Amino acid sequence: MKQISSKSRLAVALSFLGGFYEPKVRQEQYVMDSEIGASVLWNAYLLGDIEGKVIADLGCGTAMLGIGALLLGAKQVFLVDSDEKALEIAKNNILKVKSESYSLGKAEFICKDIKELKIKAEVVLQNPPFGTKNAHADAIFLEKAFETAPVVYSFHKSETKEFLQRFSAKKNAIITHIWDFKFPLKATFSFHQRQIHRIKVSCIRFESQK
Repeated sequence: MKQISSKSRLAVALSFLGGFYEPKVRQEQYVMDSEIGASVLWNAYLLGDIEGKVIADLGCGTAMLGIGALLLGAKQVFLVDSDEKALEIAKNNILKVKSESYSLGKAEFICKDIKELKIKAEVVLQNPPFGTKNAHADAIFLEKAFETAPVVYSFHKSETKEFLQRFSAKKNAIITHIWDFKFPLKATFSFHQRQIHRIKVSCIRFESQK
């Protein structure tokens, strides 16, 4: 069985995953850039937050983060989304990776609204809606992440760092690492005027102090 041995190989493997068939604007369904996904996952791996761990990918969409964690040796990954069609794509992506002879841990699919979710994991990886279409959607996801695991990796607009600092402090969590990216959003919906629009996004690692 094949193993992933470098960040570049991980990025290549993630680049072959299928994206959304019919992305939903209200849920801010955009496919993550495979290079950015691989960068965060590799950093998490080096910090000891992936291999042998039970991980939850909240709002997983097509499951790039969750599948990346499995490729790096996660013991189990909960793939959670409220969109059944997105989970079908995620399931197909799992099958695609397995067909390439990669060894994967257990993947468990959960179709549920984030507010109703009650699971426990060791690490959360998430790329939540940024709250552009539904105000405070990112805060709802982050609150659930803190309930789910003591270590959380979460993508947010870089301009919200101060808010995230205050929010996490109220939840007895600290920010340990921040990785900044220019997130490429490819033209997905009819109202998009540019082929690629780049926004400043940060992936933040939080750690519970409870």
